[in-house]
Amino acid sequence: MASAGLLQTSLIWVAYSVAVALALLVAIVTTFTWQMPRERSAIVSTVAIVSLTALLATVFLLPVDIALVSSTTSATLGAKKDWATPERVDGILLTLKIVYYSLYSFDALLCLVIIPFAYFWYEEYDEVEEEEGTASLGGRLWRASKYTFVFVVLVVILFLIGFFVPAATNDHGKHLDLDYFKRLLSENKGEKALTFSVGLLMTLGTLLYALYTGAGLALLPVSFIKSAPSISAPQLSATTASDLEHNRELQRQLEMRNAGRPDGMPQKDRRELDTLLREERTLVRRERLAAEARGDGRSKVYKAWTKIQAVFRPLKLLGGILLLLIAILVWVSMLITGIDKAANSVCKHHCGYILGHINVFQPVNWIFVQSAKAFPVDYILMALLIFLFFSSSITGIATVGIRFLWVRIFQIKKGRTAPQALLIATVMLALIILAINYAVAMLAAPQYAIYGTQTFCANSPRHPGEQPDCRDLPDLVRPCSENLTDPAAKDVCTPTVMSVFLNRITLNWPVFGAVDFWAQFAFLGVFLTVFVTSLFRTPRLNLGEIDEEAEADEEEGLLASTGRRFGATWQDITGRVRGGGDGAQGGHGNGYGTNGSGSRG
Repeated sequence: MASAGLLQTSLIWVAYSVAVALALLVAIVTTFTWQMPRERSAIVSTVAIVSLTALLATVFLLPVDIALVSSTTSATLGAKKDWATPERVDGILLTLKIVYYSLYSFDALLCLVIIPFAYFWYEEYDEVEEEEGTASLGGRLWRASKYTFVFVVLVVILFLIGFFVPAATNDHGKHLDLDYFKRLLSENKGEKALTFSVGLLMTLGTLLYALYTGAGLALLPVSFIKSAPSISAPQLSATTASDLEHNRELQRQLEMRNAGRPDGMPQKDRRELDTLLREERTLVRRERLAAEARGDGRSKVYKAWTKIQAVFRPLKLLGGILLLLIAILVWVSMLITGIDKAANSVCKHHCGYILGHINVFQPVNWIFVQSAKAFPVDYILMALLIFLFFSSSITGIATVGIRFLWVRIFQIKKGRTAPQALLIATVMLALIILAINYAVAMLAAPQYAIYGTQTFCANSPRHPGEQPDCRDLPDLVRPCSENLTDPAAKDVCTPTVMSVFLNRITLNWPVFGAVDFWAQFAFLGVFLTVFVTSLFRTPRLNLGEIDEEAEADEEEGLLASTGRRFGATWQDITGRVRGGGDGAQGGHGNGYGTNGSGSRG
């Protein structure tokens, strides 16, 4: 039996290792996808990758926590398994606690010390001094450390506040006399300082999460379903060739009209010619984009892969519909839990709206509880849910940008993100991921996140000290919850370390719990507003923006990466234009032509 328990727990940790490896891959892809290639910095890239990996590892630990505590109990009998002795259970919880506290401490260190240092280190780089050979590594290190010292002082202040300021006591109602709440209040000074620091960072992250993740969760599926009107590469090439020929014809007319003039070309014609020359450069650049999109000059394998992508690109619509259904399901589930907590919490704002047990059917929680019976199905689903929130956060940050009130400070774009913006976005994602941890555990799947599949037997034991027997009494097997007073539940039900840590924050510091809880309704409101708005908003193809980015790509020699901008049509698959009339209609009648200025007649 002991070997069976060791094998089960080992498999769970192996699954977590795989998830961390995938998190590292996601962090690498995310960092290099968004970073500006021309201004890449080794320290900035390294810090961003390590930070994102550590933060994803923190949230991916939640399903491991749930699986480990659930593995100690037989869900059908409502009793601890033979190998799950109190010593083994305490050992599992201690290991989880060490990993959690290590990751949370590292996350706080990243946000408050390491990332600010990397930011100032990059800011202190002077290209002129580097070229002249007068740059000093020690001086740059000193200046970066000097500015980072402010954040170090901030960390010390946070821990001192958490260490000395008294936390909440158990004089807010009879419910806090339950054993579950007593365990939350019993902690040492070091734990209290850590919970205060993480609680403050999580609360700041919740405010960002309500705006960015709420908007991103609505925009992510809609962007798949209702993408901007696309124009095929062959169609763009044909339309651009026609516009380019017309442009050059106008230039020839101007030159011929002014040929032989002794005083040269008049100012009016000169301005018109300059405009046509600028437009010609844009059209030539756009023609090169279309050639890249068609795969001209590439191997047959590349061209075949481009056509395969065009064939299967309609699956993007189906994926968007599936994401939309999942987002709506999560939104409805979080709304149900939020209303349930607000109405039926055992201690309201005194403990962060902890819910004794779910009073209304909650679909996401039910799905996780049922899937947890076949590990690692629940782990995969939880990882996908977390990745959905993470991707939505990136989408929200990219759409809204880094702003101070209504002023945009940095713009986040694929391949256009400055190192400073990447580091700030990493801090924002760090704080948002802490908030996602709270949202998933406390609202999206509360019962699953606290007790997993654990149940207890409400039958009286035959002899004192024995476990109750429910082999023939399945009706007496009941799910675990926080407000149970049954002695059998106390011996069998083991809450997850994550739920205890989060509830400890909200119980010891009720202001954090209140802000984190009510901010979830702001998140739901932002999602609903953005979702409804996006349904009635007609997307447009902005060729002017494409031209600007193509010009930057041309300067950096990156035109090959822009082929993905053009959508799939039948012409992408065949590589041919249906006819000159269709090309002209698609280019002008639908408003997707060159959009150029100047004397077009």
